[in-house]
Amino acid sequence: MEWRFILDDIQATAKSFWQAAAGVRVFAFHGALGAGKTTFIHALCEEKKVKDVISSPTFSLINEYLFSEDGVEKKIYHIDLYRLKDEEEARLAGVEDCLYSDHICLVEWPEKSPGLFPDDTLHVSIETVGNQTRLVRIREN
Repeated sequence: MEWRFILDDIQATAKSFWQAAAGVRVFAFHGALGAGKTTFIHALCEEKKVKDVISSPTFSLINEYLFSEDGVEKKIYHIDLYRLKDEEEARLAGVEDCLYSDHICLVEWPEKSPGLFPDDTLHVSIETVGNQTRLVRIREN
């Protein structure tokens, strides 16, 4: 499945993405630097009506956001592995705890620690098609 959209339509794409990925908990976002991974994750969090400030976890590694669904408070972990050296460093940072929790995990740069991800992780690629156009594709594993 894929979505081609202009940045002005990112929220509609985020809504459609959540509908297509219903029931998925761990998402691995692949794409070049500047492709729009953080921007798309921001839109996904907005679509879930996250109560917290949504920002890039490049330096903190893991951001935790809260949202309500069906009257129940839930969490989203936004994880950025870009600055990590290896899987051991990711484990020490608590990434594995997040990935195997019951919460949604949105992970940038998953190729830095590929062995940590659950088998049912949904891999997503984001590509720049033009200045304002992106292609989001659910990858076949």
